[in-house]
Amino acid sequence: MTTFHVTQEGPVNALALNKDFSQVAICGRNVFKVYTIEEDKFREVCNVRASKHLNVGFSCNDVSWSPTDDHYLATAATNGHVSVWNLTKMGKAMQEQDYQDHKRTVNKVNFHASEPNKLISGSQDGTMRYFDIRVKSAVAVFYSNTESVRDVQFSPHSPYAFSAVSDNGSVQLWDIRKPEKYQQQYTAHSGPVFACDWHPEVTWLATASRDRTIKVWDLTNKPTLEYTIHTIASIGHVKWRPQRKYHIASCALVIDCSINVWDVRRPYIPFAAFNEHRDIASGVQWRGDPDIFLSSGRDSTLYHHSFNNASRPAAKANPQGLAVNNNGEIIFARKIPPFQTSASSTSSMTTPTSLAKATVGLMRKISMTQAIDQFHHASSMLQHFSHVNEMANYESESILALSKNYVLSGRSISEMCEHNSVVAREFGKPHLSVVWKIIKTMYGEEFLQNSIHAGSSNREEVAHNNINMSNISSAVIQIESTINSHRETETDQKSKASDTQAAQFSGGDDETENEDQVDNVGTYTGFPTYLNVRSGLPKGDFSFGENELDMELDSLNAGDCYFLDFHNVYRGYNHASADGSDWILPNEAFPIRHEIQDRSPPPEQFPNHHHSPDLHEDTQPIYQVEETSSTLISVSKIPKKSSWDPSSLVVETLKHHAILGDIQTAACVLIVLGDCRKFLKELDEATEEHWLLGYIEMLTSYKLWNNATQIIKLAWLPSVYQLNQQSTRINTNCGKCLKPLQRVGWLCDRCHSSKYALCSICNQVVKGLYVWCQGCSHGGHIAHMKQWVSTKKMCPTGCGHLCEYG
Repeated sequence: MTTFHVTQEGPVNALALNKDFSQVAICGRNVFKVYTIEEDKFREVCNVRASKHLNVGFSCNDVSWSPTDDHYLATAATNGHVSVWNLTKMGKAMQEQDYQDHKRTVNKVNFHASEPNKLISGSQDGTMRYFDIRVKSAVAVFYSNTESVRDVQFSPHSPYAFSAVSDNGSVQLWDIRKPEKYQQQYTAHSGPVFACDWHPEVTWLATASRDRTIKVWDLTNKPTLEYTIHTIASIGHVKWRPQRKYHIASCALVIDCSINVWDVRRPYIPFAAFNEHRDIASGVQWRGDPDIFLSSGRDSTLYHHSFNNASRPAAKANPQGLAVNNNGEIIFARKIPPFQTSASSTSSMTTPTSLAKATVGLMRKISMTQAIDQFHHASSMLQHFSHVNEMANYESESILALSKNYVLSGRSISEMCEHNSVVAREFGKPHLSVVWKIIKTMYGEEFLQNSIHAGSSNREEVAHNNINMSNISSAVIQIESTINSHRETETDQKSKASDTQAAQFSGGDDETENEDQVDNVGTYTGFPTYLNVRSGLPKGDFSFGENELDMELDSLNAGDCYFLDFHNVYRGYNHASADGSDWILPNEAFPIRHEIQDRSPPPEQFPNHHHSPDLHEDTQPIYQVEETSSTLISVSKIPKKSSWDPSSLVVETLKHHAILGDIQTAACVLIVLGDCRKFLKELDEATEEHWLLGYIEMLTSYKLWNNATQIIKLAWLPSVYQLNQQSTRINTNCGKCLKPLQRVGWLCDRCHSSKYALCSICNQVVKGLYVWCQGCSHGGHIAHMKQWVSTKKMCPTGCGHLCEYG
């Protein structure tokens, strides 16, 4: 058989097959048809909606074909009607019965398995109604006391039993002879149950729910959960596969358009999948053959499926895996090819050629049906690599030591960084020690003061940036008086210095005295250099006091991008104005404090009053100079302060450590920074959360529970610090009925006895830590149980359970 389909005018909500599986009926809002199933196509034999005399303008939710009489169909409608159709009649007479007993939408309708005149329905009004199609109204009403009944199914194992599932997650078992109350009721799912189906061979009932599970219940005696299948979406329909005890088909209500066939013994991956539908599948019916079934869908199609065309999701599963523990040990699962598996069971003398022939002969003996019904098998070989990695052990020890000795709160940023730097150095991490030192420099108390100052008014900033010019003016006056007295000497020096360039940079005859100055001067061709004026002056003629120039230069922040550069002042002197607005110094009137790295280019390259192109267009030029005829420059502007923001560098550093796997450093630095984290604007909360949770997971893997709790407590993100607010309560069970002891830990609400909460050895109430076995629910005092299991394995109550203590 092949896969084929037919397209309808609108979505199809349900389908039903007749007793010999030769015809199929489909229904929907705008569809109600009957098709004959041929070899490779559907042939339409009846279109009920084509009749002009039928009042079928309402949507059909479900359709059921009588299992004993091919003439009768029943439909459930959204307006609460249950209709019975006789296909042997024509026109208006085709609708033999139209029951209006339900007040709300009818979700399900089903014929009795052995009595062709009996019919049952389940509705959104919370009731189930039992009909005899020879009578004009319902013969029995069953009240579920729930909001809605989603599905009702007659049991194939008892002529009087049927099941009903509801929106509250419960399953009810009824006897049609006793409509007063259900026989059994139990909670099957944590959400609404949308469908159920009886197993044709054993007393199993499958239920499907919004909680994305399919559960199989054994109803022989007390309802017992046998299997649970986990799916990716809410399940709307289930149907057992005939002649296959453990196979069941399902289709979802949302997301998943596939029809999956499950082996209940393999609950996490489908046995087979059919992906023909392009929208949600709405129903599944087996055609009496385990390899053929029909399905309808919201994509307005009716499909005929063959197992030959099924995909096998298990065949795509990866049979290989890798795991690494904290000690550097590796577990590797490697796929074993089928021929290797067969070869392992044969003699070592078997050749590959003979093995291949034997395999081909074995496959020929396997029928196609057996091959189809076989779940995909993959063999893997587990390999353990336990090579001692000294480096890994060293890293593990370092992580443990740093986690236990780092200080992350309770002190200032400078103190914590200093302490953590010392700790990192002591445990062999000098590079981390440097990181903590840098963080201290960038975000210590000095940084906070500068940050506060940076946020002050412009007036205060100008007052801070403009250097105290009164002190400098006094220094200039001293220089002026000294230079006037030695102008002639200085003129002689100029003539001598112009002979050769080497002599110019020598600073005079006394090379020893000016050796330091020569190292700091520029050599641009044609540009006047700043020769040391002291070369032509006697020693000690003039100087700057500590409270004058040195004080002002030292007051500049080393982290700022500027300093008052007196070294670029040209040789010569121009009288300052009376108000001191413009002033000119001769060539280097005092020893330079800093070495000049970037010297100004020649004047030929840049016109007067222009700044260097190395500066950004928006940047305030440090100096504007005026070139005079006597090669003098005039300092007309003092630079404004421009603070440096280290946040981008810090973020880049933390990300670098995180990429290298050092999540500990990244997380700890963030915690230590505290309120300074607001400066790291380039770091998003998702990355911070990832680092914190990664560090917490690392500490947990090393069983550093207290350190992990400290990190959670110091976290500033709600998703992290709320981890401590989650409940960690574990309820013990009653040793008699196994019910969880929720109200108190020693009294069972079901047995109303505290007998099984006593110590199993001394039979006294346990006041303190209670040791409890999850296998048999017996326990007692920790000292008594520890002493017992040191010599014996069986439970002290004599229940026969092998208790473990660890």
